[in-house]
Amino acid sequence: MDNKFQILLDGLHEKYQQLISMFPVTIGTIPKDCPKGGVYLFTENGNHLYAGRTKRKIKDRLKDHIGTPGQGAFSLRLTCEALGIKATYKKGDSKNLKLSEPQFKEAYESTKNLIRRMEVRYVSEPDPIKQALLEIYVAVVSGAKYNDFDTH
Repeated sequence: MDNKFQILLDGLHEKYQQLISMFPVTIGTIPKDCPKGGVYLFTENGNHLYAGRTKRKIKDRLKDHIGTPGQGAFSLRLTCEALGIKATYKKGDSKNLKLSEPQFKEAYESTKNLIRRMEVRYVSEPDPIKQALLEIYVAVVSGAKYNDFDTH
């Protein structure tokens, strides 16, 4: 392996251990002094569900997952799964259009409430390349069910 890439990989497991060993919080109980830039992991009943990353303040990014349509892919995936439909990002098939459908709107609101109750852990990683690799590492090692890294 090229040494430049190996250097980027060094420390991933330690960062993962920091994240996993963090006392979990919820979106509503994240401290104000949470880091800017990092990786986070949603967990429910001991099952790791979704890893994400942000260059913004982690607290602000996590709020996106329970915000307005278009801000959180995780909420879309959970809502579509609950309704037995495929999550899609095609033009003309957006969350905004689906929210005009009462059944989707109700399921979306229910999903946001579910996410509000989930445990969240996070770790700081301001470097964008290391952050991207750490997100993949966290998703794979934790078995996060809703990360697929497919292109849309």
